Amino acid sequence: MAKQRNILVVDDERTIREVVRRYLELEGYAVTEAATGPEALSILHDSQPDLIVLDIMLPGVDGFAITRRLRGNSDHNPLRAQGDIPIILLTARSNEVDRVAGLELGADDYVTKPFSPRELVARVKVILRRASPPEVESEQPLEFAGLSLDPRSRAVTVDGKGAALTAKEFDLLWFLLRHPRQVFTRQQLLDQVWGYEFYGDESTVTVHVRRLREKLEPNPSQPIYVKTVWGVGYKFEAAAEE
Repeated sequence: MAKQRNILVVDDERTIREVVRRYLELEGYAVTEAATGPEALSILHDSQPDLIVLDIMLPGVDGFAITRRLRGNSDHNPLRAQGDIPIILLTARSNEVDRVAGLELGADDYVTKPFSPRELVARVKVILRRASPPEVESEQPLEFAGLSLDPRSRAVTVDGKGAALTAKEFDLLWFLLRHPRQVFTRQQLLDQVWGYEFYGDESTVTVHVRRLREKLEPNPSQPIYVKTVWGVGYKFEAAAEE
């Protein structure tokens, strides 16, 4: 029997938490709730959910700060072991700068309030499905010029050193590696990697590519792996090792 997935829902509006809980539980998920930032951090210190639905505007500690703590790589970060938990941000802000800020910190996705609970559940399903190791035996590790990726363990190394990728960063890299030298537009990457109708914000792809380069490239400003094809999109360029 498959393990029941647990979703942590963090929002200071009780009505939103109750609605999201109801829809998630109808899909078979277990749900833990938190109404404040400190309450969410306390839960994260004691347990590891499979995904977090996180409001940005929270009392005490906001969603940006929680995301920053989860994604921080410091050895002194008590939440370091939780760093790869997928995060969907909830935001009432329509400003693109705020949305990009969340993605830059390491969020996997965002939903703008007011939102459809069904849409949120669909995004949760996609992210959790893609965060699970493939069960197909033919999905073998890939190596390209010092970059190694194992889809079964979802491990990535560069010149033998591990790279800590979020779930969506891994998905994007895995897709590009499986199609070396093929150019994809940002919209094509949204369709293929995010896996649902994404409402037109292609900056999501741009931010994830930038974060990948910061973690993988010797010189992010002159990438050797994920390259920009100006006016079109992105491609994975490095030649496979023999």
